[in-house]
Amino acid sequence: MELAHRTLWAIKSVDFKEAGELRKLKLAELEEIRDEAYECASAYKDKLKKVHDAKLRKQVFEEGQRVWLYNSRLKLFPGKLKSKWMGPYVITRVGRFGDVEIEDMQGQNKQVVNDHRLKPYMEGKDLNMIEDNKVSFLLSSPDNSTP
Repeated sequence: MELAHRTLWAIKSVDFKEAGELRKLKLAELEEIRDEAYECASAYKDKLKKVHDAKLRKQVFEEGQRVWLYNSRLKLFPGKLKSKWMGPYVITRVGRFGDVEIEDMQGQNKQVVNDHRLKPYMEGKDLNMIEDNKVSFLLSSPDNSTP
């Protein structure tokens, strides 16, 4: 009986209107915090995209140029030591919208591919023409002083 009396007293002493308004205020604050977090995340993504896009270099391909073709099917059947690049191929036509027509060195197979799947084929004489500051080598020599 005493427990029931205290429960009834607690219910009578609570102001539900004030509690409802307090709850609405807390929900509004939570909504504002969520909106602010969304705006911060959106601004961060925009800045990150801007930095990424600044680092991209547009590759320009020309007819007669040798290129490597990325093997996109390797993802389906991965091989530990398989090369991801096939070729070399020779460019026969360059389109305006990133489409490039290539053929193998024997001139037998022609195909049209996206220029994102290509990278230039470099020979030994081409590597000698590259500026020294763009190429870095890791030089190591065996240390004979340690036993």
